[in-house]
Amino acid sequence: MRLRTTLACTASILAASAAFTAGGTATAAVQGAAPLQQANVSDFLATQLTGLTGKTTVLVHGTDITAARQAVAATGMAKKGEYRQIGVVIANATKSQIAAVRTQSGVTYVEGGAQPIEFFADQAETSNTATRGAEAASTLTGADGSPLTGKGVSVAVIDSGVDPTHPYFKEADGSSAVVANLKALCEPLTETCSVQRVPAFVDTDTLSVGGHGTHVNGIVAGRPTTLSDGGQLQGAAPGAKLVSISTGAGIVILGADSALNWVLENHAAPCGAGVPASTCPPIKVTNNSYGPTGGGEFDPESATVKLQRALAAQGVVTVWAAGNDGGDGSTSLTNPPGQDPTGGILSVASFYDQDTGTRDGTVSEYSSRGASADASTWPDISAPGENITSSCRLYLAICATGLDPQNGPGALDIGTFNTISGTSMAAPHIAGIVAQLFQAKPSATPADIERALKVSAHKYTDGAGYVSGPLGTTSYDKGYGLVDVVAAVAALG
Repeated sequence: MRLRTTLACTASILAASAAFTAGGTATAAVQGAAPLQQANVSDFLATQLTGLTGKTTVLVHGTDITAARQAVAATGMAKKGEYRQIGVVIANATKSQIAAVRTQSGVTYVEGGAQPIEFFADQAETSNTATRGAEAASTLTGADGSPLTGKGVSVAVIDSGVDPTHPYFKEADGSSAVVANLKALCEPLTETCSVQRVPAFVDTDTLSVGGHGTHVNGIVAGRPTTLSDGGQLQGAAPGAKLVSISTGAGIVILGADSALNWVLENHAAPCGAGVPASTCPPIKVTNNSYGPTGGGEFDPESATVKLQRALAAQGVVTVWAAGNDGGDGSTSLTNPPGQDPTGGILSVASFYDQDTGTRDGTVSEYSSRGASADASTWPDISAPGENITSSCRLYLAICATGLDPQNGPGALDIGTFNTISGTSMAAPHIAGIVAQLFQAKPSATPADIERALKVSAHKYTDGAGYVSGPLGTTSYDKGYGLVDVVAAVAALG
């Protein structure tokens, strides 16, 4: 969401405090002076400013990083960090400093950094049958000649964290599929964040009192596992590696953006210089199962959008959960950054296979719909998100809401799997499938991946009717249809 009107103020605003109206505009302290151009502010920041008495965290966007740095310094803001590649400086600022920075040369936008967002899980066997993902893994091979399991690709999961010692991530040699374990450390008083590596064995999900992230990581790349009752499970890409970036169970946009920025700066070598790609492959896709409640307007000037577009330009796909707000098409309730039309940025609706593996199930009732009159808000594709079984720990908040706790393969693996629903569970199916597609064709671009997924999607008929779109037919509730891995590989060529 953002304020779209360009506003003006007098030059004296640099020397005197400005009074903000409810709409986020500044009134001039002196009449008759020549107006200065003001950068827009985000809607969230405009709302904050109406009652701001102290400081808040802002993201100052510049034409480049030098312009943003100079503007922050000139207005006396306390710099806390930066996203160098997209020209954004993070700072703590007062209302008057925010008013002043908007008139600085080279400043293009000022965004609030404390907007709250949440994970998209409702109160769950991972459905690789309906997607034909398991069929692809058993019958197709990648460019390297090995089974199509996502081998050679790392998936970055930005979430509450992960338990890297969970049996679902155990490799044949005893190591973990989680090859990089990171945590976005955010200071509650200053609302600033930095991403730090933590020891490989640290359970960042338990530290967060979460559970959501461990479940999502398992859907992406859980290893083939036999439960104590004989049931068989595996993730969408059981050969891919996992890079977990924990934002904690409570999340604000600044922490999530800091994680995306880390991926932008480190996707080529996520385990650091000197670690071979055979051990720690490059990140080719990120999973983002979080967002604001109730959807919102797409903001192309936000740091989130600039980061994901920079990632797409460097060959990394970004996957978003569409949201859990349901809807009837009268207005858009989909997750705003997922509405980005840039090739390789995907919004995922939740499909329910009726617990049978059918390909002609239903759109989940909770899955966020776009506005029927605005195709730019529609999800891109559907994937299984309802009743999905994956890695969990019963003592964690999210996992405790699951309806079907199951025991893992070991004698002590009590309640280590559970069943949860949400578009949070649909998105990681797509993230894992993207890893499979990159293994099939390493030279593919993010736009190539998106096109292949859309043109090959299975047209399940529940819900809104399909209408013509750029790559076939699509709908406001389920996008182009249900993902079909085998057909997508063929479409990728």
